[in-house]
Amino acid sequence: MTGLKRFLNWRWLAIPIVLAAFCIVACGGQPLELWHTERLSEEYTAKMADEIVTFDDYLALEERVFRELYDDVYAEVPTGPEFALVRYSSGSLSDPRTRTPDYNRTYELPVDEPIGGVLLLHGLTDSPYSLRALGETLHKQGFWVIGLRLPGHGTAPSGLKFVRWQDMASAADLALRHLVDKVGELPVHIAGYSNGATLALDLALEALEDPARPMPTSLILVSPSIGITAAAALAGPTASLGRVPGFSRVGWGQTTPEFDPYKYNSFPVNGGAQVHRLTRSVASRISTAARSGTAQHLPPMLVFKSAVDATVSTDALVDRLLGQLPDNGNELVLFDINRSAVASVLLVSDPGPFTLRLFQDPSLPFGIRFITNDSDTSMSVVQRYKPSYSAEVTEVTDLDLEWPQGIISLSHVALPFPPDDPLYGQYKPEDPGELHLGQIAIRGERGLMRLSSDWLLRLRYNPFYVVLEDRLSDWVAGYK
Repeated sequence: MTGLKRFLNWRWLAIPIVLAAFCIVACGGQPLELWHTERLSEEYTAKMADEIVTFDDYLALEERVFRELYDDVYAEVPTGPEFALVRYSSGSLSDPRTRTPDYNRTYELPVDEPIGGVLLLHGLTDSPYSLRALGETLHKQGFWVIGLRLPGHGTAPSGLKFVRWQDMASAADLALRHLVDKVGELPVHIAGYSNGATLALDLALEALEDPARPMPTSLILVSPSIGITAAAALAGPTASLGRVPGFSRVGWGQTTPEFDPYKYNSFPVNGGAQVHRLTRSVASRISTAARSGTAQHLPPMLVFKSAVDATVSTDALVDRLLGQLPDNGNELVLFDINRSAVASVLLVSDPGPFTLRLFQDPSLPFGIRFITNDSDTSMSVVQRYKPSYSAEVTEVTDLDLEWPQGIISLSHVALPFPPDDPLYGQYKPEDPGELHLGQIAIRGERGLMRLSSDWLLRLRYNPFYVVLEDRLSDWVAGYK
């Protein structure tokens, strides 16, 4: 018993020691910038739901928060050549206000005679720009489209230091109700990317639990955040400590230069805490619905995912979502790695065993479209289709596509961006003065670039975007 007490005493003594060491590391380094510290008071929260009751109310509030951003941040940041890659320096290459439209803001694409509606929900640290290409395609097909800016996004990274997932869910609900009012009884789909996909699931679960709320016709989930790392559970206490005077840096998991006009590069730990809480809530409610049998009333889901994803778990997508739902037309489109390029001992993490398990399992209640090499020696890409409750591939389709030279896989952030995306795409814009953050292949000494090696390595566009776009278009066309 004495040994146990001694162990417990050392354990509790270790907590403040580890915390103190963490604070010393986190509070060191360069001072935080204005966009890390300024709190914008006009941002939407769920507590405002009684006063911000219409979509126009939300847009008016959004206008005020951007005016606050301009007055309190942009106006205080210097300008000039040395600030050419500072997002908050007026007129810089990274200043989103020089682009028309500014896709950091909510946008609405109406049509005179809609065939349905689509609500687009972006991911954490992102902006409405991330689903811009899909929104434009769906709008051309006749859909009334809303690209919602979620609270805490599109302004300054400090916004994610204070936002709660309930704030984002409340804003998404408001936008969905507005869209339903616009298209009436026509089909309404929700397309969510990353954390936006989890919010889409939350909206469907809310409607399942409350029949007075609108139930979407279907869900389109791109790189959905269903399971994230266990370390995210520690983000909540850390985020709280980061709000204590003198401990501001503790609240930041990463602070890097802000050069991306449509995505935060810095990451407050509260962001991770909110995603963790949202994914836990959604996963728990899906399990409850599956056990009670009410999951059969959830809308069909079309899911796009890279087989390798450093942000969210592919296993969790199957085990906590698709594998628990009934066979109501759900489908997974899974993008494999480039097997021709990585057939060597340099490949450390091969998703092959996981995908093999999926294809050998006849109990899965969803279909799978697997986008992969025709063979291990070919750069050509095919689609292998396996229907639900089957262990047999019933269709193999030549996609007339090839892996681009030097690319070994997709990534969490790549899926919704086409190769011709002007910011993240494969090709540089014709204007040499235009900012391009897409395929950057540079060799030299480490420590020279402002961008981290991890940032440079990660693919930022989808070379097989046409597969995603075509399947999504066929999917929504199936609902009249």
